[in-house]
Amino acid sequence: MERISPRVDIAFKKIFGVDENKDLLISLINSIVGEEDQVKELTLLNPYNPKNFKQDKLSILDIKAKGKDGKRFNIEIQISDEADYDKRALYYWGKLYTEQLKITEDYSLLSKAIGIHILNFTSIPHIAKYHNVFHITEKETGTLYFKDLELHTIELKKFSENALEELVDIIAKVTNSLDMWVAFLTRHDLLNKDHLPLALDSPVLRKALDVLDVMNFGEEEREVYEGQLKWLRIEANTLKKYEAKGFEEGIAVGKAEGKAEGIAVGKAEGMEEKALKVAKELIVKGMTLEEVCRITELNIDVIQKLSDEAIVASIT
Repeated sequence: MERISPRVDIAFKKIFGVDENKDLLISLINSIVGEEDQVKELTLLNPYNPKNFKQDKLSILDIKAKGKDGKRFNIEIQISDEADYDKRALYYWGKLYTEQLKITEDYSLLSKAIGIHILNFTSIPHIAKYHNVFHITEKETGTLYFKDLELHTIELKKFSENALEELVDIIAKVTNSLDMWVAFLTRHDLLNKDHLPLALDSPVLRKALDVLDVMNFGEEEREVYEGQLKWLRIEANTLKKYEAKGFEEGIAVGKAEGKAEGIAVGKAEGMEEKALKVAKELIVKGMTLEEVCRITELNIDVIQKLSDEAIVASIT
């Protein structure tokens, strides 16, 4: 049986977002944040609960946690690219920061909030490194004044995009604990908990691999997991094709108009065309409209229209 992929958000939360695996979450957080933000103990603010999931299958499966010193962490894995993801990241950071206070409480009680976004796509193409840290600094001097804001992006494809890579290639990239976790998220299929190479031989990694091996899903969980897994597979086969097409169309528009924004418009149109084609495929395969909406992130009205068109086509 094929091992469950930790890059699917529901699996990611079942690994890192439950009390019995807090040691894994602590290890992951500490591999990302700086020395001043290391955590020894934390409290999960929204632990994964299959009963709650059954009632709210379209919720964002992020992980919220609080350290003993009050610092807040929001960890999310994002499987597909989407418009305005940077704005969404800021929005979720803002919620994490402001929800600390009740109406009558003082601003002095606010603690640092750290957003960690693990991305299954390249979001910052002009920077080669896969881990980037963002703060608000003064424009000319670089002075860090608003110290409570910190956002991390982990772009998995910058670490491993070649499906033909072997274990020796992955080992060559591992120099620290974050590399270890990214190797787990991207190439868990190459890892055997009983025969880990020295660079990856860690108790927390062995535990994470063991959790994957024994993980079970309920019916509703399995439905969502399979939907996301289909997206991963479709994305692997078609994303580059449609991105290339959209980019080429964008260049053509840009040249025709003599404007740089023409390229962006054309690329956006290409990405939208990709999402529509994927949505049609999933509808034909019998996936629910809500699941198609969740996977493609298209508006539910657009999904309904596509479904109606598919029904008409099937009877004519």
